[in-house]
Amino acid sequence: MHRVVIVGCGFAGLFAARALRRAPVEVVVVDRTNHHLFQPLLYQVATGVLSEGDIAPPIRDVLRHQSNTRVLLGEVADVDIARRELRIDTLGPATTLSYDSLVVATGASQSYFGHDEYAVHAPGMKTIDDALELRGRIFGAFEIAELEPDLAAREPWLTFAVVGAGPTGVELAGQIAELSRRSLGDNFRRFNPSDSRIVLLDGLDKVLPAYPQRLRRRAQHDLEKLGVEIRLGTRVVGVDETGLDIVAGDGSTGRIEARTKIWAAGVQASPLARILAERAGASVDRSGRVEVQPDCSLPGHPELFVVGDMMALKGLPGTAEVAMQSGHHAAKTIVRRLRGRGPKPFRYVDLGTMSTIARFRAVATIGRLQLSGFAGWLLWLVVHLTFLTGFKNRIAALANWFVAFIGRGRRQRTITKQQVFARTAGLASTDGRAALTPTNLEGTAAR
Repeated sequence: MHRVVIVGCGFAGLFAARALRRAPVEVVVVDRTNHHLFQPLLYQVATGVLSEGDIAPPIRDVLRHQSNTRVLLGEVADVDIARRELRIDTLGPATTLSYDSLVVATGASQSYFGHDEYAVHAPGMKTIDDALELRGRIFGAFEIAELEPDLAAREPWLTFAVVGAGPTGVELAGQIAELSRRSLGDNFRRFNPSDSRIVLLDGLDKVLPAYPQRLRRRAQHDLEKLGVEIRLGTRVVGVDETGLDIVAGDGSTGRIEARTKIWAAGVQASPLARILAERAGASVDRSGRVEVQPDCSLPGHPELFVVGDMMALKGLPGTAEVAMQSGHHAAKTIVRRLRGRGPKPFRYVDLGTMSTIARFRAVATIGRLQLSGFAGWLLWLVVHLTFLTGFKNRIAALANWFVAFIGRGRRQRTITKQQVFARTAGLASTDGRAALTPTNLEGTAAR
């Protein structure tokens, strides 16, 4: 039987697998994690709205009814295109896996624009591990602020800097602001959480640059109303344990003292993209994405498809909707070829874009329709609830949203020693009182 190997089970990989559920093929899904991640809601895991299980159901459970599909836990280390084989690193010994058709959908990671050292102090948010580490840093910062008697020393712990004013940065800044202004009231005695400073920085001169001007202005207005300090036209030129070094648009330099930094600026394709390009003689763009044919296959290799955030095609954005549609298209192209039919070019149908700012505040575009405020938020809620994988996950997310948005609570505020004290385990200060040191909160540095 024709074997289709799908590498990666994000939006593109999952939709490719589902499209092949009734096809006369053997499907093998390979992923380095055991879960399908609904990445657009990671920021809600980081800010205590949702649990990781709400947005990351097990791949085996999602595909359990597809009798022609097998799931393997492993990471592709290399590709032999001539022999049509993958070398896979697993929890056990490395193994090889042959294929007749290959769909590669391993997504993208954070880009630090040549300064990967920033990741130690300003992690991005692309995985469950990232979101849980950020949850530990965010809620851990409030805990340290409660332990700090000195007002000047406490202030950096209550300063949260988000780099990047795209959808992820806007959503994170809005949720941290709402968390501090609304959800944490009466939780602390030494300080008022609403005094926290949330700073959103971007080198461009606008927030949400891909949105129409009216919605950009509305998003900026809503953020400022929540108390977010927006610094546009500002480049980050240094990141360390205690803060950020910045350069403003007029060339002036400055520094923001912030113990919690989050990087939400820029993405780059997974390293597997460059490996594939080298093996197949294909080109990559500045973000490391592979330039593909109109049907999402590699030039000269009609059996090899690159989809989702890894592909460069007609300037399409790296969104969940592009990933879903391209993964589905690759699967249908494989079926067409098995039936002796020629390929069709991929045609993306723009179903709109949306970003939430905070409770009852969002911006959304669908064709010429532009929504903001409560109407935009309601549309965002319905769309995200619809695309969540699995009935149980939808019910769990809806319950947590009810608690967070109708009430004031954040049910998912648990942080562990593994998240907060990843570097150092010491808790005692020199004067004998229990205290958390700045080093304690820096999280895992191995990235």
